[in-house]
Amino acid sequence: MRVELTAAEIRRAVRAALAEDLGSGDATTLATVPANAKSVALMRAREPLAVAGIKFAEIAFRELSPKIKIEKLARDGQKVATGKTLLKISGSSHAILSAERVALNFVQRLSGVATATAAFVNEIKGFRAKILDTRKTMPGWRRFEKYAVVAGGGKNHRFGLFDMILIKDNHLAALRNEKPNAIAAAVLRARKKFPKLKVEVEADTLQQVEQAANAGSDFILLDNMTLKQLRQAVTIVNGRAKTEASGGVNLKTVRAIAETGVDFISVGALTHSARVVDIGLDFA
Repeated sequence: MRVELTAAEIRRAVRAALAEDLGSGDATTLATVPANAKSVALMRAREPLAVAGIKFAEIAFRELSPKIKIEKLARDGQKVATGKTLLKISGSSHAILSAERVALNFVQRLSGVATATAAFVNEIKGFRAKILDTRKTMPGWRRFEKYAVVAGGGKNHRFGLFDMILIKDNHLAALRNEKPNAIAAAVLRARKKFPKLKVEVEADTLQQVEQAANAGSDFILLDNMTLKQLRQAVTIVNGRAKTEASGGVNLKTVRAIAETGVDFISVGALTHSARVVDIGLDFA
């Protein structure tokens, strides 16, 4: 699964952000800058980062001045050094000044997600494990943030509750009296109700790992397991399902987790804790 953003959905988000910021008008610019003034501005990285969200910035400036000229000097997914110019914007000073914050907010936030993802991906280079995102996203921004994860080299997990079955501990608790066990019953019902959807089971114990593999799960989420347990789980599954490590994942632990042989490592921090990166817009 991979999100592909359309120009229409980017434009909707940008228009909403501009309306929020501009309100009845950019009072400072309207009061101080002549309406016919022209300027050139450079959007630059002020730290090393992975780029995401350039299209949002382009649309923000063009929404306020269709005649504005934009030279794109970096692309989404590109890793850039401090001082790299991402965009050169030429035209109406009013448009550049009034769209500046909205353009930067999108690029800084999405590049932050991409940069955080790239750091995790770099840590496990050489291993088969892939970095996955989660549903721990900013409300209304899920598609944008998941797009940024891909720009940073990660992979998208499910987009919502609709496109994959993920049987978690609370689902299993509600089925604790089912025979032969809750996992087998849950997987069977999931296959029957939604035969086209992939099925993943969250396992807290090695016994549950065995049950999930025996039940025919497509994926098994190994939740908060030790490195020893992860290695044992991979051995138990023995290729019958894809394995996903989750919980306690950070830049200090992710390499050791990858070494256990799991197929995927999901990281909520990619989206719920990504730092906004430093990007500036300076008039030339």
